Amino acid sequence: MTYFIRVAKSYLLSIILLVFASSAQGADVLPSWNEGKAKQSIVSFVERVTAQDSADFVPVPERIAVFDNDGTLWAEQPMYFQLLFALDRVKVLAPQHPEWASQEPFASLLKGDVKAALSGGEPAIMQIVMATHSGMTTEEFDQIVGAWTSSAKHPKTGQLYTKMVYQPMLEVLGYLRANGFKTYIVSGGGIDFMRVFSEEVYGIPPEQVIGSSGKTKFEMRDGTPLLMRLAEVNFIDDKAGKPVGIHQHIGRRPIAAFGNSDGDLQMLQWTCRPPGPRFCLYVHHTDADREWAYDKASSIGRLDKGLDEAGIMNWTVVDMKTDWTKVFAFEP
Repeated sequence: MTYFIRVAKSYLLSIILLVFASSAQGADVLPSWNEGKAKQSIVSFVERVTAQDSADFVPVPERIAVFDNDGTLWAEQPMYFQLLFALDRVKVLAPQHPEWASQEPFASLLKGDVKAALSGGEPAIMQIVMATHSGMTTEEFDQIVGAWTSSAKHPKTGQLYTKMVYQPMLEVLGYLRANGFKTYIVSGGGIDFMRVFSEEVYGIPPEQVIGSSGKTKFEMRDGTPLLMRLAEVNFIDDKAGKPVGIHQHIGRRPIAAFGNSDGDLQMLQWTCRPPGPRFCLYVHHTDADREWAYDKASSIGRLDKGLDEAGIMNWTVVDMKTDWTKVFAFEP
């Protein structure tokens, strides 16, 4: 039944995109964007690579666009949403692990001191993630993530995390697909975590999601084939790992890349390497009222070297405060 529901959703999405494409001419294809350099750069690039009489025309199979997720497609403050998921899972799993009461970083988490728990940096975060994302089948993990994303709410807005999606970026995804692009997520977040909601939220099917992963192991249990999630890292899809992940999963160099942090820099550098028409865009978080304002000094989604590189390479930089008429769809 799940398969048929997914096929029906994909078919409906295709119909919507066809209608979108047929009505795009003369319409505002990016209605949540203010008129300006950023919006015009997107539209101009798409028009150049899709017009058959253009010197920059790109055949449909080569129209590949890659998007970071955290901070590019949805919010990432006050911390990455998948980490918030992992922290919630620690509370759920604590009764099964009495040793956590005296073992860091879990002891601090169970006392409600998240800052102390995360003071151990990446090793502490990795320990939390491995403990909460393993020891179950892939199907069980999908169900747990699905239950969390359908109920857990953001501490600031009170909205479901899957509602903390940037409306302007949803419009870019739809606009690109209506013009023959294949859109991929390329994120440092967990590949299996994102695949649970990527199709429903972004219209991006699970096979077009690239992310960090843990190791899995095939097992036969009572005659049933299973994939068990292990507490071991398989691949980290961040920074220099992003071009590697793109090469392994897609096999084509994208012609467009969208990010928001230094963790996306290598992906943008690799995408926007000549020859041929290329497009790279950074989302700059400048809106402290509707979202958050952060860049060079932030511990989450730091945009420092990438911002400098964007200026040198003439990449598009979106000023969230001035370029977007709205940030989230739930805004009045």
